[in-house]
Amino acid sequence: MELVGKITADRPLLVLAVKEEAQFLDTDLPVLLTGMGKVNAAVALATALAHGPRPAHIVNLGTAGALRPGWTGTHVVGTVIQHDLDTDLLRTLTGEAYGAALTLDAEDGPVLATGDAFIANEAARERLAIQAHLVDMEGYALATAAARAGVPLRIVKHVSDDAGEGAAKSWRESVADCAQALATWATRHLSLR
Repeated sequence: MELVGKITADRPLLVLAVKEEAQFLDTDLPVLLTGMGKVNAAVALATALAHGPRPAHIVNLGTAGALRPGWTGTHVVGTVIQHDLDTDLLRTLTGEAYGAALTLDAEDGPVLATGDAFIANEAARERLAIQAHLVDMEGYALATAAARAGVPLRIVKHVSDDAGEGAAKSWRESVADCAQALATWATRHLSLR
């Protein structure tokens, strides 16, 4: 976890998993690097929100795998789900609902599936494509932490790979281009100074 800058109540907080995704951001806004995965994301954001003023809102910028053919570019997520939590089984065991889908402000945006596994095989991609358009490793955790703190969140993902065979190599080769696209999106949609 690394926080660059100071969180204030009148400005957004930018949240990214790793420095590779943030490498082209040119901003005076605070930037939180959480590390990869749901636990790192949730702990980093909850810690940042607990230690001072809360930001006006949170913008999660990051990369995502495309679960369906033809998905490229930058997308503002509408709904986020967890793909690695068996909510139906847990409901039958406890009677409680855990891990329900979270709807964000961009209701017409794509569905993002979050899980700790980096999806890089055809079978997993096909299974997830039934319920989502994109896949990442932090979005649901960030949405949960932000919602519990009462801070609005927008998730913006740029497609880095096809979540199939070779996705890890594709991510490494495309992360700089993705970081540039995310920085361009931030420049166009946020006041970065």
